[in-house]
Formats: sequence, structure tokens, C-alpha cells
Amino acid sequence: MATTQRDKLNKLYNHLTPGRPITSGDLAALGISADLAVHYVRAGWLERLARGVYCRPNDPPTLHSSIALLQRDFEGLHVGGKSALDWHGIRHYVSRRPVVHLYGWKSGRLPEWFTQRFPAAYHRKRLFEEDPAVLLHVRPFEDRIGAPLVSAPERALLEVLSEVGVRQPLQEARELVESSYSLRANVLRNLLKHCTNVKTVRLCLQLGRELSQPWAGKLNPSQLPKGSDKPWVSRSADGLLVLKP
Repeated sequence: MATTQRDKLNKLYNHLTPGRPITSGDLAALGISADLAVHYVRAGWLERLARGVYCRPNDPPTLHSSIALLQRDFEGLHVGGKSALDWHGIRHYVSRRPVVHLYGWKSGRLPEWFTQRFPAAYHRKRLFEEDPAVLLHVRPFEDRIGAPLVSAPERALLEVLSEVGVRQPLQEARELVESSYSLRANVLRNLLKHCTNVKTVRLCLQLGRELSQPWAGKLNPSQLPKGSDKPWVSRSADGLLVLKP
């Protein structure tokens, strides 16, 4: 191998952290052309995951690094709902191989190289009045550099409640609310004030009161967007759901 190619390969390996996938754009930034990338793959120095996506051989991509990579292409992408609650330690039961729930702003499909390794579901949802570049109460997991973005527990619970009557069983959502006694009322209040879904607001208040959660008593319903004075009614596999204002 020419010295220049060897130097580029060493630079690449120094750049790649364990389990981190890399794109052809990243390779180009390191001075590695598409032709040279093909050469590295054929020589066994790189493994091709999909068109334009690579990793080190015998070093499969990790979940966190893979999600962080996807966030470049999916506007507003973050770990949310039940997955975010689980990451924060709020769960009803432990699944052997849980589905990773990812939320984003635009319609899209998760790439096969990702879903083949990690069971995942993508939800296109705009639940709050916010900027997709600065999502409300979404931060890197455990504030680590390079970690994937994840909803705070308060936002994650509202994301779960927004799916009730669609993909989310009411009983499971109720059990998650029952485990949410540690939620911060001020964060939840801020999110509810920016929530665009009346059902989510009403369901949060109703379940919080029914289960006597500490945060529920600190929320003033009159200051939250609950919609009209009429009941919100929906029929689903769980039966009839009636949410009073």
C-alpha cells in the first residue's frame, strides 16, 4: 500500500471510535475518496453497511452511535415515548428486546442497516409548538458528548399519551403514569402549555388526578390548552374514551 493511503487509513482508524458508523461524507472530509473507500472495503479494512455507510470490520455499530448518525438526516429525530421513559428508568416491565421508539418531524423511513440490527419504530409527530432544531426538553442522553438526543421523562410521557387510541393501549399508558411520581411539575407545565394536542393535555390531567400523582396537584388546568368545553370522545380497541375538559 502506498504511504499516502496508509496514512489516510491510520487517520481513519484514529477517528473512528468503537461501534461508530461513518458516512461517505465523513470519509471525504478525511481525504478518502469513494474509490479509495471501495479499496478499503475489498481489502477488509472497512465494512460496508449500506450505500454510503461504513464501520470498522468486526466492530458492529452500537445503538447510540447509530441513532446519533441518523439524527443528521431526520429533522427533529430523538428517542422518545416508551423508549425514553425506559432509558430514564421509568418502565412497567422489562422487555428482552425492546423496540426503540424514535420521533421526528417529517415523514421518513428508517434505513434497513439500522432496523436489521435494532428493532425500531419511527413516529412522525409534531406534538408541541417548537423549533425542530431546538426541541423542548430534549437533550443528549446523560448530557454526554455525541450521545443521541432523548426526551426528558415529562416529554416522553406526553408522547406516550398522544398515541393512546391509535397505537398505544390505554392500560399500559395508565401504568406508566402510575410510575411517573417523580416527574417535575414545572417541566410538565411548560410542555403542556406548548402542546398542540387537546387529547394529550386532558388525558395527562385526568390520569394524573385519578392516580393521585404529586405533580398533578401542582398543575392549574385553567392555564393549559384543553380545547372547548365539550368532552373529547374517541372509540378504539380499548373501548370508549371520554375526556372531560
